[in-house]
Amino acid sequence: MTSSYSSLFESFQLKSGVELKNRFVMAPMTNCSSNEDGTVSSAELAYYARRCQGVSMVITANTYVTPNGKGFPGQFSGDSDAMIPSLRSLAQTIQAQGAKAVLQICHNGRHCPPSLVPNGDIVSASEVASNQDQVGGASPRALTEIEVEEIISAFGETTRRAIEAGCDGVEIHGANGYLIQQFFSPHTNLRNDKWGGSLEKRMAFPLAIVDEVKRVVVAHAREPFIVGYRFSPEEDTTPGITMVETFALVDALADKDLDYLHISLNDFRSLPRRGADESRTRVEWIQERINGRVPLIGVGSIRTADDARDALQLGLPLIAIGRELIIDPDWVQKVKENRLSEISTVISKQDQAKLVIPDPLWNLIRNRTGWFPVAEETASK
Repeated sequence: MTSSYSSLFESFQLKSGVELKNRFVMAPMTNCSSNEDGTVSSAELAYYARRCQGVSMVITANTYVTPNGKGFPGQFSGDSDAMIPSLRSLAQTIQAQGAKAVLQICHNGRHCPPSLVPNGDIVSASEVASNQDQVGGASPRALTEIEVEEIISAFGETTRRAIEAGCDGVEIHGANGYLIQQFFSPHTNLRNDKWGGSLEKRMAFPLAIVDEVKRVVVAHAREPFIVGYRFSPEEDTTPGITMVETFALVDALADKDLDYLHISLNDFRSLPRRGADESRTRVEWIQERINGRVPLIGVGSIRTADDARDALQLGLPLIAIGRELIIDPDWVQKVKENRLSEISTVISKQDQAKLVIPDPLWNLIRNRTGWFPVAEETASK
């Protein structure tokens, strides 16, 4: 390992006391490859086992906490105790490769297709703000106050299941337009009760979930247990989340004694749209606001060892990589061993078996032009 990258392989201790062996985290990535009943498939287990040896922590693909929170085919479930053995197999597979297993827990809200939820009943913070917000031609309905409380409890119950399954932690998925963000956003939260209206009321649902998850950890965890929170800093809609509103959310989250915050970005160098000037990146603005109260995981366009080092130099203590681990599962080890020239940067049609990629994910890769850099023979097929 060259000295220029040595800082990426220093250990890091989270607030809970869990120690990470280096600064690399496997980002949560949808793979659509679970069994129809929501259990983790053998293909998924093989997929995780192949690519989590080098990282210190794996944040899994998102796991729905209630039956009406399932957002896509092949998503795995944490909505009942029957799922505990499945989650245990996932945790053990990741841990056997030397990484911490963090279950990302989620409700997809208005992004749930009608065909995947009971009775086609799509729920959200509010009814749709426009026809563009419909999913599959169906309009989400607003959750009742009782249902809101039930979903908060469901996040806690899925956390309990993660603890009983032997996971090392959970990440609350408050990003990417899913239900938690739907409550925080002025675009999708048009409520006038205690769960909506003012900025403080729009923050009530995310913060209530954090409190419930933390309560469950205190009640059930017998060993240090990681709790993180993922957020998207801005929305491109008007009205929509701005950096000013995100600063308020980050302030509140940073005081919740979380192990980390995880910013969801396409590029860690990206600049703000609204609510902060372009003199600094979003990451730098968020880091200033956090002011050392909680570690921040950065993600987005970290493709090379130099990118990872640059992100660390911005003050990010932990670096999440995703697509690169699909293309080259040995990416982290190759950086550590200074084998940079051996890192694969494209996928070809012969690579599926070698890379241990389940069929549903492989089909997504092949069908989404521009999502992955592909070798010429794959692109022409």
